[in-house]
Amino acid sequence: MCADPALVAGQSAAQAATPPAKRTAPAKKTSTSKRAPVRHSSIGIPTYADPTANDIAQFDDPVVREAAVEALGRRNGSVVAVDPNTGRILAIVNQQLAFSAGFQPCSTIKPVVALAGLQEGVITRDTMIPVARRRYMNLTEAMAHSNNKFFEVVGARMGFDTVSRYARLLGLGEAAGQNIFEEHPGVFPSEPPAYGGVARMSSFGEGIQITPLQLASLVSTLANGGTVYYLQYPRSDDARLGFQPLIKRKLSIETGLPDLREGMLAAVLYGTGRASFDGEGDQLLGKTGTCSAQGSRLGWFASYSDQINPKLVLVVLLRGRSHIVNGGFAAEIAGRIYHRLRERQYFASTQHPSQPLAHAGTSH
Repeated sequence: MCADPALVAGQSAAQAATPPAKRTAPAKKTSTSKRAPVRHSSIGIPTYADPTANDIAQFDDPVVREAAVEALGRRNGSVVAVDPNTGRILAIVNQQLAFSAGFQPCSTIKPVVALAGLQEGVITRDTMIPVARRRYMNLTEAMAHSNNKFFEVVGARMGFDTVSRYARLLGLGEAAGQNIFEEHPGVFPSEPPAYGGVARMSSFGEGIQITPLQLASLVSTLANGGTVYYLQYPRSDDARLGFQPLIKRKLSIETGLPDLREGMLAAVLYGTGRASFDGEGDQLLGKTGTCSAQGSRLGWFASYSDQINPKLVLVVLLRGRSHIVNGGFAAEIAGRIYHRLRERQYFASTQHPSQPLAHAGTSH
């Protein structure tokens, strides 16, 4: 699908035409064989597991990885940490889950729908939409409380083609990374899903499969003001030392971002993502997602810190059968990571997270 020239801005012909480089396997400590694609069982998805099993963490940022492993504990989940200013992946906990074929995004699709509605003039921050008998909501409250009816109405007003166009511009349905040979491109439907149509697609992500990497890329674009970077995961000394950001495209979405960010801020301050709030740290913005799909409950939290000077994007994904598998608990895990990094003075360090780090050896 071609990108809308009205939204793609400042992109050179070279950038537009440059495909990802040939995919090659990263350096590994032992075996060079590729992992088999992850298959999702329809039953028996555990809530607890060792999320670090089979991870190759030699080149992860050791501070970020330690914080993520500690916060995730023994839960069946994954954490992806990305620098939103460069697209560099800093750490991935549970690489097998992060590199899987994708999962329903649940309510983390709502920022895409909100941005599309704002950019297209279908809504403003103050547009009041009926969500129940004698009850109306504006965008900020709907984002804060993840109101499904609000986004169903907005998605239906725009239609499938418009929602799809923005979703694809933000990277859904395509690989987010370069030279990440294990990555899958997820799934984005070519027509409205049979169950619920564009309305349910706009509130629950029906018919969509998104990977943690794609969601991290999407949130990075919202955080940095509209630049879609290729995610890069340098896993050799040469790749780390020679790292250079690579732009996939630039989007003209500046007009819609302030109102969208206000809703993501509200979600953290008093909404569904409030468990991530750290009163002494940088201000977080985020969006939760909770639903049941592919034989398990799913809990998402996609976030970044901070609004003025974006420093870090975190995506937390939880799976399992227990009621604790939800977006609110994923937000709590993300909050623990941010809190731990603040305690370690990670963001105050003179060494930017994107710069090459000292070789840390194996980790968790």
